[in-house]
Amino acid sequence: MTRRKILGYFMIEDAPGGNQDWLPEWDMNMGGCAAVTACDTCIFLSRRDEYRSLYPYDPEKLSRSDFVKFASSMKPYLYPRYHGVDLLETYICGFYDYMTHADNTRLILEGISGNVPYHDFAQAITNQIDRNLPVPFLLLHHKNPRLDDFQWHWFNLAGYDESDNGINILTVTYGEYQWFRLEDVYETGYERRGGMIRIIERSL
Repeated sequence: MTRRKILGYFMIEDAPGGNQDWLPEWDMNMGGCAAVTACDTCIFLSRRDEYRSLYPYDPEKLSRSDFVKFASSMKPYLYPRYHGVDLLETYICGFYDYMTHADNTRLILEGISGNVPYHDFAQAITNQIDRNLPVPFLLLHHKNPRLDDFQWHWFNLAGYDESDNGINILTVTYGEYQWFRLEDVYETGYERRGGMIRIIERSL
């Protein structure tokens, strides 16, 4: 069996999504990944009429300057902390507060721990992407040196490729796409693994 789904992610100045390196405030530049991931999710969703209020600028005319301003407005909800936004619950509370203040309460956010069984975790990811929704993802410590840049970091998943050999996931962060084998990301080598955010669309 082979399945493949790639989201139609947005581009800003030839880069997929926003980039934490663009942010001029030192704390956001160093630790603003949770806010950046939330900004990306809002921009992606705002291209649908029912979620237009999530992004205060024009989602069809994206610019680096607008993204920087948007990240600054997201900062009060998902500000960098000493230990980072290292809990799914912290991310959910902050992001939901932003969405509420943006007059959109149709979306429900649910955390799925990276400690759930692999099959359940993988299915949650593919189901969300199949519904044309990005997956905010938190990776904490990891023993694989290939994932050094992703340690203690929030990023979005924007696609998957499933075959008899397993599932590969498409990450988007720092304005770049990268593919990883999901099982390699899941097996961190540590007891505490982070997790993902399930986005649920409430029926009106």
